[in-house]
This record gives sequence, structure tokens and C-alpha cells, in this order.
Amino acid sequence: MPARPTLTSPALLLMAVATGLCAGGNYFNQPLLESITEALGTTHSAAASTVTIAQVSYALGLMFLVPLGDMLPQRRLAVTLMFAAAAGQAISGFAPNIGVLMAGTAIAGLFSVAAQVLVPFAATLAAPERRGRAVGTVMSGLLVGILLARSIAGILAEFGGWSTVYRVSAGAMVIVAIALWRVLPPSTPTAGQQSYGAILRSLATLVRTYPRLRTRGLLGAISYASVSVLFSTMAFLLSAPPHGLGELEIGLVGLAGVAGALAANTAGRLADRGYGPTTTAVGVVVLIASWGALAAGGSSLWWFVVGMLTIDLALNAIHITNQNIIYGLDPDARSRVNSVYMTTYFVGAASGSALGALAWALAEWTGVCILGALLGGCAAVLWWIDLRLSRREQSPTSRSVSGT
Repeated sequence: MPARPTLTSPALLLMAVATGLCAGGNYFNQPLLESITEALGTTHSAAASTVTIAQVSYALGLMFLVPLGDMLPQRRLAVTLMFAAAAGQAISGFAPNIGVLMAGTAIAGLFSVAAQVLVPFAATLAAPERRGRAVGTVMSGLLVGILLARSIAGILAEFGGWSTVYRVSAGAMVIVAIALWRVLPPSTPTAGQQSYGAILRSLATLVRTYPRLRTRGLLGAISYASVSVLFSTMAFLLSAPPHGLGELEIGLVGLAGVAGALAANTAGRLADRGYGPTTTAVGVVVLIASWGALAAGGSSLWWFVVGMLTIDLALNAIHITNQNIIYGLDPDARSRVNSVYMTTYFVGAASGSALGALAWALAEWTGVCILGALLGGCAAVLWWIDLRLSRREQSPTSRSVSGT
């Protein structure tokens, strides 16, 4: 039997950097829309459409490219996707008009799901007792990349214009992709000789077969929806009295979430030690309580920052324990399981953003806080359902039935 590949700490950190570059690239355009509008001589609506294009392309990649991680060698797939995403960033960085920028954004968004190939790959390479730590470390990189992307884009735009961040990102992704190829061990596909069509059809089979994939997927989606309610409306609150913050100041407030992203590693370590259920429970409770602090943040910037920090901590505690659990359901289908989970997670984020905008239109910050807390309550119900499923699976009766 061949020896298990060793996941070294440098390789794990490199994977974290790679996921941050891939995922963060989809958020570069958000603070640059005004500059893009002026530089390319286009309309605000056309420039803003690049945000939607990035999101839709990423969702398509989650559904149609991430499952390939079980069908193709994961190192080769991840590196190939990164090169393709870098090409999309380069096209964006040298776009002479909005049409080319849209094309570059679509390419970069579609292939940036290399990040979601690397996360289950880390789980596969890590020893079982260190899987949570590995997933937590890589996810910390991904989350920090997303949180820093907007700030870095704004800073680079100040020095070299809106296109600078795309060009820098393209070069960085090529360098990191080459390093990944040299550092990561080769892997063997786990899906055997299955066709691509069979791989896609098996996604529905996985959903039917594993109840905890359904409950943990929905728990992640609802939790992320609650947080997305905040992200989609915080600028409205912070830019108006009594806060009256500018764009840069709002971006700096948002960086409070970096501490929450870094805590993903801690959540992974706790899951490795058998504290996954407790970590999830604490995450759900903190998620709900955070909306109390955010409600007070309507008149106090201090309370808003506290709520921002704790809600990110809560989301990451839930998300990392979710991933640690679902990756153990079927080791031969981790990429497909991740595809199902992350697609559900992404739908939750998009739904939360839409609902947050509606809540603001109806009742401004009060409505936003009520909606966020209600979604947190729904997450608590899903956690309770998942806990019952877990206990049922661990019961002697369940084990005897599964062994027959």
C-alpha cells in the first residue's frame, strides 16, 4: 500500500495563500466601480454588472468544475484552474472597454473555484486527526483574502489606477500556481473511471444519501444569509448620521472581520479534538447575540465593531465545523460533497443580500437587525435537527443496522 502523502506546514500555508488570491479576486471590482465607469466611459449600471458576473461565474464553477476534483488529479486541476483564473485577471487588467472587462471577470470568476478544489484536497492530504486544522488554515486564507481584497484594490488604485490590482493579482497567481505544482504531492482520482456526466449526476445521489450533508449545508446557508444581511446594508448605516463615515473608513471597519477569519484555524483544531458539536452550538448562540450588539451599533460605532467581530467569529465557527463533518461523510467524494455544500452556502449568501436590501427598504436598520436575528434563530433550529441526526447515527441500533 503506498505511503500517505505528507501535508507539511509550508505546503498548507501556500494553499491558504492560493485560496485567498483566488477567492479575493472576485471582490476587487466592488470598491472600483466609480473609477471603472470613468476610465472605460461606461454607465454605472454596466460597471456594477461586473459584480453580478463575478458571482454568477463563481456559482457555475462551484457546480460544474469543483466536482472534477474527484475525477482528475487534484494538484493538476487546482494549478490549471489557477492559471486560467490568472488569465481572466490579466484580461481584466488590460481591458480597453467594459465588454472585455466583463469577459475577463467571467473567466476569473469561473476558474477561481480552484480555491474550492484546494480545501478538500487539504482535507485529503491531512491525517484524520489533523483534518480540522488543515481545513481551518486553508479557509482562514480564503476568508482573509476576501476581506482584504477590497482594501488592497482601493490602495493599489490610488497609486496606479483601477487596473493595477488585476495586473498584480494575475502575476501573483501565476507565481503561486507554479509553487503549488512544485510543493504539493500528486494525487490519485477517487472517482475511478466515472464519466463527467456520472460525476454530476452523483451530486443528487450524495444529497439523498447523507442527511447530514443536507442539514449542515442548510445550516451553513442560513448562517451565511444572516451575515450577508449585514454586509449588504452596513454601508447604508455607516455612511449616514450619526456615524457619517466615508468609503475608506467603512472599509476599515469591515476589516474587523479579519480576526474572525483567523479564528477559523482555532475552530478546526477544536473540531479535531472532538468539540465540533460544542463549537457549532457556541457559534449559533454568538450569531444570534451578535445582532443585539449590531442593533446597539445603530447609534454606537463601538457596539457595531463588536457585533461585526463576533458575527464573523460565529460564522467561521459554524462553517469550519460544517466542513470538517461533511468531509468525513464520503472520503472518495470530498470534492463533490464540497460542491454541494458550497453551492448551498453561496445561495444562502445571495438570498441574505437580497433580503437585507428589502429589510432596509421596509424598516431600515431595525428591520435589518430583526431579520438577521430571525435567520440566526432558523440556524439554531437546523443545528438542533442536525444534533438529533448525529445522535441517531451514533446509537447502537443505528450501528447494528448499518453493519447488517
